[in-house]
Amino acid sequence: MTTVEDLPAGANDARGRVAELHAIREQVRRGPSERATEAQRAKGKLTARERIELLLDEGSFNEVEPLRRHRATGFGLEAKKPYTDGVITGWGTVHGRTVFTYAHDFRIFGGALGEAHATKIHKIMDMAIQAGAPLVSLNDGAGARIQEGVSALAGYGGIFQRNTKASGVIPQISVMLGPCAGGAAYSPALTDFVFMVRETSQMFITGPDVVRAVTGEEITQNGLGGADVHAETSGVCHFAYDDEVTCLEEVRYLLALLPANNRENPPSVPCEDPADRSGDALLDLVPADGNRPYDMRKVIEEIVDDGEFLEVHERWATNIICALTRLDGRVVGIIANQPQSLAGVLDIEASEKAARFVQMCDAFNIPIVTFLDVPGFLPGVDQEHGGIIRHGAKLLYAYCNATVPRISLVLRKAYGGAYIVMDSQSIGADLTYAWPTNEIAVMGAEGAANVIFRKQIAEADDSDAMRMRMVKEYKSELMHPYYAAERGLVDDVIDPAETRHTLIRSLEMLRTKHADLPARKHGNPPQ
Repeated sequence: MTTVEDLPAGANDARGRVAELHAIREQVRRGPSERATEAQRAKGKLTARERIELLLDEGSFNEVEPLRRHRATGFGLEAKKPYTDGVITGWGTVHGRTVFTYAHDFRIFGGALGEAHATKIHKIMDMAIQAGAPLVSLNDGAGARIQEGVSALAGYGGIFQRNTKASGVIPQISVMLGPCAGGAAYSPALTDFVFMVRETSQMFITGPDVVRAVTGEEITQNGLGGADVHAETSGVCHFAYDDEVTCLEEVRYLLALLPANNRENPPSVPCEDPADRSGDALLDLVPADGNRPYDMRKVIEEIVDDGEFLEVHERWATNIICALTRLDGRVVGIIANQPQSLAGVLDIEASEKAARFVQMCDAFNIPIVTFLDVPGFLPGVDQEHGGIIRHGAKLLYAYCNATVPRISLVLRKAYGGAYIVMDSQSIGADLTYAWPTNEIAVMGAEGAANVIFRKQIAEADDSDAMRMRMVKEYKSELMHPYYAAERGLVDDVIDPAETRHTLIRSLEMLRTKHADLPARKHGNPPQ
């Protein structure tokens, strides 16, 4: 590899020195070698600089410490001191707003983290926190640089500490574009969002070889920690895409929906979709019969600006929907039960998914709108033994702790504890609306009648007829659409066609909401 000593001496004047500088910069830009670049492309991957170019606005990147080199010796390291030390750091803009980034360069030491490498990342993370701007990491590294020993491990500790310090202060996005194994996987897990690319990115604590040696299980890298596994099974990955270009385009889209930091509001945009647009299609999208499924996504499309929204964790815990979207040009977070999946019940994974989304929205000043159509919590031995009580409490805690504007809308069923947990008025929703098709109750009419009128049903000559009569009586007394409104538990029962206009007017009123939590170091949420 060419070094400064190998470059032409040039004239000992300013022009000569500048020429020398430009030669070094060109070497830094090209990277280690064409062979290394070809090897990267052979894996179907872009180079670190190409990724940064796709992420940031054209020509906006400002690199920090491009001439940094490691100081390690031993195991041949003293003969290999490439510029950047395997990580490119700096800042630029996305849609005109400042964003900090670092990108592992797999062509240099396999993107492995050493002391100098880690110091560069620490510096750019500190800069992002101090500047109050988002941080995007483009991960493609082979873990700790073994030749540097414990110094490399300490570097990861510094990253984790800064991830935690930045949590809820600036948006942190991890984009997985290659392998991420061992302790390195904990940094993405500490960030707000994780993106992955199929076939080329994997995340795991122990790889297939270790799994095979310890448990005897045979599995591939993708089968153990690929994008689809983490998007569907583990929930580690929020977004998974087929290629890097699409992935980075979606990162830019997400950044357009997030504020720069926790002291700002999300960016608003001009909206040509009328605020008072009637949603007549909603009358046909949602069946009045509570036992008939429908796609809640179509309901969301009908209400939000231009039918566009970004669903988070789309393929994990599909019985609940978490999405970022806009109403009248302003960003909102939507949480909605999905009747097409498990009838929209709450279970362990749905509770965790929604709780984290609520916390993210609250941290970054994003109002929350909740659409309810929930028959309750999922019953079962596995759910109880798996801790549905404490996991469900995470969602309850998140809602109760949130101080951003909160509006809930009951479309159909809202039964039992699940109704309370899904941001009911009793736990602090600012406004609660319902459609005329709502059924707010402790449980379904059939179950309630079997409990309340058990003796009458058992003693009746025709128990089935008596049960039907008691169910009808219970519905007419306690489950009619206006029962909750009459008792002030719902602020209004609205025409579904007016939902968009109602939500927009309500959010406009709540824009100046201010709420303080009791003074404390931090809460102790259920785990």
